[in-house]
Amino acid sequence: MLGLKLLTDPRWANIAESNLEEILSDHAWCEQKAASNAITLITQNSEHQELVDELTAIAIEEMQHFQMVINIIKERGYTLSRERKDDYVGRLVKFSKKDGSRNQAFIDRLLFAAMIEARSCERFRVLSLNIQDKELAKFYHELMVSEAGHYTTFLNFARKYSTDVDVDKRWKEWLDFEGELIQSFGTKEAIHG
Repeated sequence: MLGLKLLTDPRWANIAESNLEEILSDHAWCEQKAASNAITLITQNSEHQELVDELTAIAIEEMQHFQMVINIIKERGYTLSRERKDDYVGRLVKFSKKDGSRNQAFIDRLLFAAMIEARSCERFRVLSLNIQDKELAKFYHELMVSEAGHYTTFLNFARKYSTDVDVDKRWKEWLDFEGELIQSFGTKEAIHG
């Protein structure tokens, strides 16, 4: 369903589980950034009422996920680390089209969000199936389902609001780019690392 070109090696879950404090901190910040991205899309495209409504709900849900991860961190006696740069996301940002029409930039921002949600969904699936911690495996399964819904929402909005972009063609370009990019990741205890 996600169309990703390269799936995560299940052994990445062992790397993640070897430092749960780090993966949980990284995950918390991913949720916060996802909420911020939804809010930015609302701010820049408020003329689209359906988008405002849907992305408001997603922003709230992402912050609820942030709170859930923070609670797990506290319950386990861990400390939330400082937010750090996400090289994977940084490379996706560089791939995004910022020149061209306003609509092209808008559609690419939606596809950027869809890509991050797709990869997060896939990584959460790997964690849910491969970590020994049953509580976290269940938690990541639930989040996987949520991320799949977000992915679909962003992709559907790109198709709905495009006026001058062949969305399917551009999405294929995103998938091809990400398929190459992800080969450099999967060795750290980070959701996209």
